[in-house]
Amino acid sequence: MNERVIEIHGVTRRFGHQLALKDIHLDVPRGSVFGLVGENGAGKTTLIKHVLGLLKAQTGTVRVFAADPVGDPVAVLGRIGYLSEDRDLPDWMRVDELMSYSEAFYPRWDRGFAAELRRMFQLDGRQRIRALSRGQRARAGLLVALAHRPDLLLLDEPSSGLDPVVRRDILAAIVRTVAEEGRTVVFSSHLLDEVERVADRVALIHAGEVLLCSTLEEIIAAHRLITLHFAEPLAERPTSLPGAVHWAGSGHEWICLCNGQMETMRKAAATAGAEVVDERPASLEEIYLGRVAA
Repeated sequence: MNERVIEIHGVTRRFGHQLALKDIHLDVPRGSVFGLVGENGAGKTTLIKHVLGLLKAQTGTVRVFAADPVGDPVAVLGRIGYLSEDRDLPDWMRVDELMSYSEAFYPRWDRGFAAELRRMFQLDGRQRIRALSRGQRARAGLLVALAHRPDLLLLDEPSSGLDPVVRRDILAAIVRTVAEEGRTVVFSSHLLDEVERVADRVALIHAGEVLLCSTLEEIIAAHRLITLHFAEPLAERPTSLPGAVHWAGSGHEWICLCNGQMETMRKAAATAGAEVVDERPASLEEIYLGRVAA
């Protein structure tokens, strides 16, 4: 886990006057399942395109397997499996033709594994890509991304448009299988419950910036949602308490997303004339929304 498959340092990207990425720093360890979390337009796809070498960093550096994906694509791309959000597959091909066509690009293509995936995904080799449903196209794209057993699997919104059962089965099975083989998975999603279920490391991205990046366990453990009851009603949110990230509520009762020691928060709340009446762990979605609104 000490080896870094992806190293991104100080990357900033603009499209005209629009800032898409701002001073991004990310390291992705080998063998991890790394979730890029953010709403649509947060910068997730732009970041993935830098990893693929489709975009060159305007400032900063990107290294994948210790190589520059723009300057040395041969050393990088053959070791990556990629599923785009658009599922951009050749419509005129049949599924079996897509498999044969893709095999030519990857010396490590595993025919037996590809056939196993086709059966598992319930794809008919004779069916045209254009005739596939959105879910079937996602499965076909995953087959191509996985069949050469890549060292790094990049999935951009892999569950987009899929029903919950297919989403759960595909993501959990494929992501975990790849990770347990010592390979690395990076996937972007705006579905935070999905990320929380399968990722072991997470980066929260908003408006092109990384708000938090750590193990999922550390992020969850560091945040609590507490409900405070104030003896006197407040017309506006409470004055800042140690570790307070975001407030919601009115009058006597306020809910605080906090990041810090609970005992310190309790003492500060008592000093401010409030009592902690409820306390619970925060979900990844609650942490993200609180951080964005802060």
